[in-house]
Amino acid sequence: MKYKILNSGSDGNATVIEEIILIDCGVSFKKLKNYYKNIKIVLLTHIHSDHFNKVTIKRLSQERPTLRFACCNWLVQNLIDCGVPKKNIDVLKIGQKYDYSLFQIMPIKAYHDVPNCGYRIYCKDKKILYITDTAHLEGIRAKEYDLYLLEGNYEELELKKKIQSKIENNEYAYEFRVEKTHLSKEQCTNFFLENAKEDSILVYMHEHKEREVKDDRNI
Repeated sequence: MKYKILNSGSDGNATVIEEIILIDCGVSFKKLKNYYKNIKIVLLTHIHSDHFNKVTIKRLSQERPTLRFACCNWLVQNLIDCGVPKKNIDVLKIGQKYDYSLFQIMPIKAYHDVPNCGYRIYCKDKKILYITDTAHLEGIRAKEYDLYLLEGNYEELELKKKIQSKIENNEYAYEFRVEKTHLSKEQCTNFFLENAKEDSILVYMHEHKEREVKDDRNI
C-alpha cells in the first residue's frame, strides 16, 4: 500500500494514495509536480483554503482536462468557479459507495464549522480511512482497516495550558476554536485502538503548527 503525505496541517493539505488518488488539494501546484500526471481522481472535503487551493485546482483542471474531481454538493459550484467542467465533477452523497473500477470510495460526514467530509477508500484489497477537521468521530466505525489517516491536531492537556496562558495575558486564543472544530490526539488514538487490527497503521494528520494569528476563521 503506497501513500504519500505531501503536506498536512493549517499550511496546506494533500495526500496521494497508490499514486492515483489525491485527497485534498490545499497546496501549491509545485508540490504536485511529481504526481499530477498519474492522478485519476481528486477527492475534496471542504472549502477552507488549506484543503481547497483555488489556483492549484484551476491549474490541475487545465493541465489534465479529463481529470475527475469528486466532492459532496457543497463544493460543486466552487469547482465550477475554478474552471472545472461540470462534466468532470462527480457529486457524492454521504454514506454511498462509488465504484471506479480500480478503487471504491465512500464519503463520511465530518463535524467542522463548514460542511465537510472524510473518505473511506478501498484499493488493492486495502481499506483506508481519511478524515481531518472534525470535532469528533461519533457514530463512525472502521473496523480492521489497513491505514488510518486521522486528525491528531492537538494534545488535550497542552491545549488547556495554552488557553489558560492566553487568557491570563489577555491574548486572542485560536485554541478556543480548536477543540470545537478539530480532533485531539487522544480522540484519534482511542478511535484507532477501538477499530484497528494488529497490523493496522495510524498516521496523525493535520497536527497544529504554532503561529501568530489575530482571528483566523479560515482553518
